[in-house]
Amino acid sequence: MTHSLILLRPGKQEGRREGIEESGPSPSPSPSMEAHGSEDFAVGCILSVKTTFGEEFEGKVITFDRPSNILVIQEGGSSGAGAKMNIRLLKANYIKEFALLGHGDDPLDASKCFLDLETLKSREDSAIRQAELDAERFGVGVTAEAQSIFDALAKTLPVRWDKTAIVVMNEVRVSSPYLPESVKGGTPAANERVRKVLEFERKRLQARNSGQ
Repeated sequence: MTHSLILLRPGKQEGRREGIEESGPSPSPSPSMEAHGSEDFAVGCILSVKTTFGEEFEGKVITFDRPSNILVIQEGGSSGAGAKMNIRLLKANYIKEFALLGHGDDPLDASKCFLDLETLKSREDSAIRQAELDAERFGVGVTAEAQSIFDALAKTLPVRWDKTAIVVMNEVRVSSPYLPESVKGGTPAANERVRKVLEFERKRLQARNSGQ
């Protein structure tokens, strides 16, 4: 579910319930909306709303906070698998006009709320895997220069840490001090490729550091 957050300041108290005109280049609030009781914005009411900003939308009232004069509206279709909804927070005195379209179920009724647990679990697993992959990209007990070299190599080659050694393409090892001559373990062709990339990245890092 996506969320739209609109928090607006109240302005001068003037205007009518409907047909309020803007008095200047900025949208004018409609403080007379503060005069309406909470029954006008009862939970579950389906409203068609026009704001002083020129927006028009329809939605179901989730709640109306009288002290702050904030109306919380759920936009979108009915809840269910794949449903897309926005939650809009709107100062009631920025409503230019509204119309009651009908009444719906209580949107906060827990017995009717739908949660796609399989999708949520899949997202959780994906986030955990990504976090683990991100954690593997940080060397333990290595210098900042070594980490910079790792990050630079990772842009073009598959790399991972094995303690303080950088393993490239699961066969080539680059050990401290991470110079071209530190490349070992792979085939001659693989070693040469890594040496060239390493030499290029070290030159680029040195140029960047000298320019700071």
